[in-house]
Amino acid sequence: MLATLGACSNAGTIGNVLGSVLGGGQQQQANQVRGTVQGVDTRAQQIGIQQSNGQTVGILYDAQTKVVYQNQSYPVSSLDPGDQVTARIQGTNNGGYYTDLVQVDQPVQGSSTTSSGNVQTLQGTVRQIDLQNGLFTMDVNSTRLTVSMPYSPSRSDLNRFQSLRAGDNVRIAGVVLNNTRVELRQFY
Repeated sequence: MLATLGACSNAGTIGNVLGSVLGGGQQQQANQVRGTVQGVDTRAQQIGIQQSNGQTVGILYDAQTKVVYQNQSYPVSSLDPGDQVTARIQGTNNGGYYTDLVQVDQPVQGSSTTSSGNVQTLQGTVRQIDLQNGLFTMDVNSTRLTVSMPYSPSRSDLNRFQSLRAGDNVRIAGVVLNNTRVELRQFY
């Protein structure tokens, strides 16, 4: 695989990424990048991951890319800056990288997706709906929140989400992940 990647037009960058994955005397698979999420650009469909050597790599994703944390799947947009992750990667034709799987090794402090004690009832106005990534934004008082659908929503919650329109007034129960992110538990 390294010989194939070395033949790509952007071999220096690929070599640096794979070299850092293989470095440190550890025997790891060459198709993984480990590091800290710097951000997710949903328009460009790219995840920025900073490796332990300080280099940040932009990795492309698509609608089939899975984010897994403690055997639960989440949309890519649920990644938060600071999350420690391992991404399975492959080279693209233009010398970039693509991932179909991102494993969250350690969520950033305060954004644990497994918290069940922080469920709150929220009511507000829907502003945007992203059906592809399982997200919608809503204004609650003067705060805009991004609400993500759970991995396995009930049929009624999924139907309600799919019928949302901008301007709808909604009432939900959700787990507050941070001051702008909520994971839906149910629609009321």
